[in-house]
Amino acid sequence: MDCYFCKRNLKEIDWRNQELLTKFLTGLGKIKSKEKTRLCAKHQRRLSQAIKKARHLGLLSPIAKEI
Repeated sequence: MDCYFCKRNLKEIDWRNQELLTKFLTGLGKIKSKEKTRLCAKHQRRLSQAIKKARHLGLLSPIAKEI
C-alpha cells in the first residue's frame, strides 16, 4: 500500500490545506491521475472533491499559474 494518506493514517483531507492539495496538481492545474499520485481509490475520490471545493471557494486557482 503506497497511498500517501493511508501511510500517514489521515482520515480526512482538509480542503483548506492548499500546500498539500497543490502536490497533487499538474503544472496546468489539473488533478493528477491515480496512477501518478499512487493513492488508493477512496483517497483519490476524496482528494478530487477537496480540490474541487477549494477551487469553488477561491482557495485554489482553477487555471494554471503564470510562470
